[in-house]
Amino acid sequence: MILLVVFGIFALHTAQIWVYAIAFRVLGEFQTFEQALYLSTVTFSTVGYGDLTLSVSWRVLGAIEGANGLILIAWSTAFLFGVTTRLRILEHDWLEHD
Repeated sequence: MILLVVFGIFALHTAQIWVYAIAFRVLGEFQTFEQALYLSTVTFSTVGYGDLTLSVSWRVLGAIEGANGLILIAWSTAFLFGVTTRLRILEHDWLEHD
């Protein structure tokens, strides 16, 4: 069950990164989708290497993605912790009844 939740969270974050990458590409910020996806991944995860950057016109969008990624990764961690806690309680209750 926990593995399913982890894969679900990973899939959701991947989708969010791809949406930002598509937006960067549609806005004409990068010549290739690979560049847009790379910047989006680095920005969403708040690694921020700085080897690729957005133009002055769209750098606030990059900052928004970074803040969004930080909040959503933290929220996902809290959610996973909550799921794990509930599953351990259920397991404990199930073992108590035997």
